[in-house]
Amino acid sequence: MVDRVTSDAFARSFGQRTGQLAWLLGAGTSASAGVPTGVDMIADFKTRLFCDHMNLSRQEVDISDPIWEQRVLSHFDGARGFPPQGDPGEYAVAFDAAYPDARDRRSYIDNAVTKGIPSFGHRVLAGLISSGQIHCLFTTNFDDLIKRATVITDDLLPPEKRSHLTVSALDSIERGERCISEDDWPLLVKLHGDYQSEHLKNTAQELQVQDERLRRVFVQALTRFGLVVAGYSGRDDSVMDALDEVVAIEGAMPSGLWWVSRPNEQLLPRVQELLQRAGESGIEVRIVDSENFDELAGDIERQVSMEVPLLEHIREVQPRPIIQPVTLPRVRAATFPALRCSALEVLELPREAREIVLSGSLSTREARKLVKEAEVWATVASRGRTLVAFGADRDLEQAFASVGGELGGRVPLNPAQDSIDRGLIYDAFTKAIARRRPLRPVLRGRGHAVVVQPPTDRQADHVVQRHEEQLDGLQQAYGSALVGVAPEINQPFSEAIRVRLEQWDSRWWFVYEPYTWIDLPRIEDVESSSNDLARSPSSTDPGTSPKIIATDWRRERWAQRYNPTWNRIIAAWAEFVAPESETELLTHYFECEGFNGTFRLSWTTAWSSPAQASARSRE
Repeated sequence: MVDRVTSDAFARSFGQRTGQLAWLLGAGTSASAGVPTGVDMIADFKTRLFCDHMNLSRQEVDISDPIWEQRVLSHFDGARGFPPQGDPGEYAVAFDAAYPDARDRRSYIDNAVTKGIPSFGHRVLAGLISSGQIHCLFTTNFDDLIKRATVITDDLLPPEKRSHLTVSALDSIERGERCISEDDWPLLVKLHGDYQSEHLKNTAQELQVQDERLRRVFVQALTRFGLVVAGYSGRDDSVMDALDEVVAIEGAMPSGLWWVSRPNEQLLPRVQELLQRAGESGIEVRIVDSENFDELAGDIERQVSMEVPLLEHIREVQPRPIIQPVTLPRVRAATFPALRCSALEVLELPREAREIVLSGSLSTREARKLVKEAEVWATVASRGRTLVAFGADRDLEQAFASVGGELGGRVPLNPAQDSIDRGLIYDAFTKAIARRRPLRPVLRGRGHAVVVQPPTDRQADHVVQRHEEQLDGLQQAYGSALVGVAPEINQPFSEAIRVRLEQWDSRWWFVYEPYTWIDLPRIEDVESSSNDLARSPSSTDPGTSPKIIATDWRRERWAQRYNPTWNRIIAAWAEFVAPESETELLTHYFECEGFNGTFRLSWTTAWSSPAQASARSRE
């Protein structure tokens, strides 16, 4: 199991290894610069082909609409000569189908990349190149953003300190060979060509085999440098074959292999295999959690030293955080709230958990599986060779005995800074909301939820009565059935809320979003997002696909719920989850030694009038 680290942790390591790490950059590093990513281009190619097949005008199809997106994607999902959606060869097949002529493909790339402007991340990268902290870079991108950014940062320095970046591509391989043989840095190698070059690699056949001489440059460089991979998914065999060759060389990547990925993103199987083999070969391997390239660049910029002109140039375009701290009003200025938010203040979060020391590494998913197989109640998160957990000590010992698990001491939790701690608390909080209530927790990497689950005749009478009383307020607020069967597709539905924990004004908040959950075949939690829609079963006629019908039905169900209804629903969920002025929620129940996830919630929704809290206390 490969350990994951935060972008802050990686940035600190990078600050100690300047000049020792090469970079492999993919399309994701140019997204914020205005250059379309591979996913964007795949959607465009398929939309153009879909319009041709259906005899539609391109202007009639809005691929940003989930309905149109699903119809287009399902049209080509494993059909009409296309691989299944998400297949590594999808980009090459789509590009070749849309533009069979190489000149047309080159013209398309030319138009796409010339729209880009170096982003904040490119400025940071250029500053690191000009200041001698990055010597070698490789990219699968066709754009010239790195070169343009480095020309500018070079000009900010005295002539004797300028780096003079050398660029090597498919039609200038000898430049890369010379730099490698003469240690003439910095060097940028365009693995798939430059948009100004006559030679570009786009189709499956073109991407299948990397030019042997360029591949030698790539492999030789990585016997000297470690490697940071950013914005690259690992979809083309030519580059992955070269990386496979590198990890088989003794002593390669001496400063480690750092693969940057979004938190909770599932890496392609081939990438996972590569990282596993690299670790077994003695290479230091880490997965770096970072939302995007600019965020990663900002973390690095704070950990390194650069000339003042370079720093000033970088910070000219430093993106402002999307979420800005604000001072919340402390005094009510009117007799009614200006805005009511579906959020409750979390007065207390768990501060400690139990540490479990393992004989080997486990992923969080593997740890959860062991808990389930042991038939015990526990909540766990992996830190590699150790786990952090809530649950009874005896249950944790039982669950992890097969992997040499031994109970350690207390582990302080810091959800504001540590993504692993935050994930553990997210899981525990969602379970705590559902415990002893007619709710079912749904834990998903893309977001947690709790779903209404009404009492059944298998439960004791007193439990049924309590659950019915608990659901009464929700029933009145919605004014319609909380559970049932969605028409036409005949699949169960339940009212539900998505669960989030957010920190504002130095306080934690439970943010909830009401929605209707539908149990479609092969999907446990179909929402209106395109990712979920794309994973549900396809249909010959996209218009009659169960997921399309479900989305339309859900939209119609909520269309008539105006502000007064929304207000009642928000209030009902608040009272359901936090019926007391300070409501305590426990993740598990046990009376022996152990650590429980304990939460306390306020019952007043954020930005609401104090009069509302007073009114509730009088009821």
